[in-house]
Formats: sequence, structure tokens, C-alpha cells
Amino acid sequence: MISFMDATAELRIAEDPSALAEIAAQEVLAVARAAVAAHGRFTVALAGGSTPRATYTRLAQPPLAAQMPWDRTVVFFGDERGVPPDHADSNYGMARAALLSRVPIPLERIFRIPGEGADPEAVAAEYARTLGEVLGVRRGEVPRLDLVLLGLGVDGHTASLFPGSPVLKETFRTVAAVHAAAATIPQRFTLTYPILNAAACVIYLVSGAEKAKVVKAALGDRSSGLPAAMVRPTAGRLLWILDRAAAALLPSRRTS
Repeated sequence: MISFMDATAELRIAEDPSALAEIAAQEVLAVARAAVAAHGRFTVALAGGSTPRATYTRLAQPPLAAQMPWDRTVVFFGDERGVPPDHADSNYGMARAALLSRVPIPLERIFRIPGEGADPEAVAAEYARTLGEVLGVRRGEVPRLDLVLLGLGVDGHTASLFPGSPVLKETFRTVAAVHAAAATIPQRFTLTYPILNAAACVIYLVSGAEKAKVVKAALGDRSSGLPAAMVRPTAGRLLWILDRAAAALLPSRRTS
């Protein structure tokens, strides 16, 4: 593994997707333990996608499954599609199959986004209210999650923050309903920049040669215009974990 820092982010480069999943799972464990030690619980927003799924599978297996503080873990989701939880494209459904149904997280500490709701704006508003209540913030304050896991699309989107979306300019709401016309399932729900950038730690999980070009662009400056480039925690840690294929176009770095 190669690790290094740039001006705003820590990068770790794994040999392959399997090694990436192992590194990511170890990072989740470390953040979880530190959060529990600091304030008694671990709050996390999970991501969808195949790369995060491999990480969830590792967390559900020995030895990590026995080391995670599941009884102190509170689970949210970074985004969701407009589908019911048993749909093949549900982020919650994927996370439940790979992780949540296989470890002892109390059901009352798992908060899914009800993508099947008939009124998308009401769903988003209710999820924002839930986040605020569970995380104990006053009205108008932005909740601070211990960890947000994110993936990266080939177009530079992350969560359900797509290029050109008006939601990219959101400065107040923490959750928004999104219509992504080009997506297979256009109706989406997403956490927004205010809550993403308030997190104590954000970890990107990215694998595959098809992501190399957008990784290079997203790790540039904010002027790239890519949604993923705009996730920069104001008082937290930003970590990108890549496999070698996804990191192929990055400048060579020394191992630190």
C-alpha cells in the first residue's frame, strides 16, 4: 500500500479491490473505536455501490465483526434511490444483505431513507429531521457524523450529487430529493454538502480503471466543477482509498 497527503486529502493506494476493501474496513474500525471512546457512540452514513459492498462484507467477517462496536453504532445512508427496500437497486437493501443483517446492530439504530415514499420532498425533509433528532442538534444546526463513506461515478458524482444539479448549491438543507434524468432510476435522495462537509471523517472508496480519469480530476482543485471535488470537510479528515487501477493517472508519489 502507498499512502501520502496532498493539500487537502490523505490518499491510500491499494494493490487491488480486495486489498482496498481490507484497508477500508480497518479504517472504519479505527474511526468507530475512536468515536466511541470520545463520545460513546459511532455514527456513520453508508454508501451504495460495488466497492463499498466489498468493504461491508469484510466488516461482517471475522476478525473485524467481533471488533466493531456494533451496539454503539448508529447507521444512516448518504443517498438512496426512489425504490422500496427490497428492490435490487436499493442502497439499504445492498447494505442490509452485505452487512446489517449479519452483525448485531440494534434495528432501532438503523435509519434508512424510505425511497418508496410518494412525496419525495417530504421524504427528504423527514430524513433531515431524523438526522437532527438522533444526532441531538438544535434546529438550524448541522449534524456532525463521525464517518461518511462515499463512492465516485465516472461523471464525477458522489452520493446522489450529480453534475449540474441545483442541489450542488444547497447551503441549508442537509437532505434533498434529486431528479437525475440520465440515471436508470431518476428519483434520488442525497445528503448535501452542508452535512457532508461537517463530518468528522469522509472516506472515498474508488476502484477500477474506468475511474482513473475522474479520480485525477476530482483530486484537483474545486474549480474542476465535479461534485466529488466539493466534498472537503471543514474541520475533519478526508481520505481517498483507491486501487492501483483507479490511481493510474495520479502523479507518482513516495511512500510515506
